[in-house]
Amino acid sequence: MILKPNCKINLGLKVVRKRKDGFHDIESVFYPAGLSDTIEINYPADGQFRFSGSGIPIPGDPGSNLCIKAFELMKSRFRIPAVTVHLNKAIPVGSGLGGGSSDGAFILKALNEMFLLGLKTDELKDFASSLGSDCVFFIENIPVVAKGRGDVLAEVAVNLQGFFLMIVVPPVYINTAEAYSMVHPAEPATSVEEIIRQPVSRWKELLINDFEEIICKKYPLIRRIKEILYENNAVYSSMSGSGSAVYGLFRQAPRLEGLFPGCFVWMSSQL
Repeated sequence: MILKPNCKINLGLKVVRKRKDGFHDIESVFYPAGLSDTIEINYPADGQFRFSGSGIPIPGDPGSNLCIKAFELMKSRFRIPAVTVHLNKAIPVGSGLGGGSSDGAFILKALNEMFLLGLKTDELKDFASSLGSDCVFFIENIPVVAKGRGDVLAEVAVNLQGFFLMIVVPPVYINTAEAYSMVHPAEPATSVEEIIRQPVSRWKELLINDFEEIICKKYPLIRRIKEILYENNAVYSSMSGSGSAVYGLFRQAPRLEGLFPGCFVWMSSQL
């Protein structure tokens, strides 16, 4: 079975409050984007689970990969046979695009299908929540307002059809825990959900990512990427998540070759 776990972008991100469990409540709109990893799942001849990877290197302990954790979670609850999983990584790691979360969620959905487990959407979401907050989004993979830790989701009407999406990821790693420690939670005067009902042309003044200011002070390159996107006719540009990815929405396909040396750059066709 071949899977294409896609990434997401954040349309606005407000950090509302710090929770007693140490996490933070947020408000954001998660929007699926076409940049995808590729996962191949097969049955091994020797009945042994194996995980392998290629493409963009994944730092850290291999055992912490959400593909492995997703299989182990399902194996602990159901009598499923071993599989081999090969992940070809194309979504930059630690970029705020949710690539790892998507990989884990797509494994859950694939195992449910392969082994006829009969899990409903809400049951899959429960499994995904135990892997990570963002994983829940990728079960249905539709635009949503995300609240709580990012795992309380409600479908939202937001239409970016006709826009072109460019994602630029500089060679900067943002530590998510550190980013949250530097942000100052506050109830937003206007909800993200209300703002995204406005025309996209108004988002520049209204739709804010609370992490941008603190991250751009530490990494000026991120601010400069956003400036270049606006200088080249982006209708809206923002950092995604806690960074380091920056995206721009354009009405016409931009021609920005050579403007982002050393950065990962991905360009969609019309959304």
